[in-house]
Amino acid sequence: MQPLTEGVFYILLSLHEERHGYGIMQQVEEITKGRLRIGAGTMYGALKSLQEKGWIDALDGEGRQKNYIVTDSGRDVFQNEVIRLQELVKNGLNKGR
Repeated sequence: MQPLTEGVFYILLSLHEERHGYGIMQQVEEITKGRLRIGAGTMYGALKSLQEKGWIDALDGEGRQKNYIVTDSGRDVFQNEVIRLQELVKNGLNKGR
């Protein structure tokens, strides 16, 4: 499997709790202390792609608003990426010694 982009990684992380698109954008900005800001076009394109892959589900929200949540498959993908990143950091720290 290919590595996740940083944006997709943070979207999946944010969706361990039910959120709407704007809430995801706010959460990502908060988690990264403003370093990563996901624009609306990028966000909604990513949400569509993640739904097609079966990594997130759309839920009914208030009015036109949709909420999203990570699926079991999405959690697995996310967890595998965390393990991959931990290995990168471990190897990088070991090389620096």
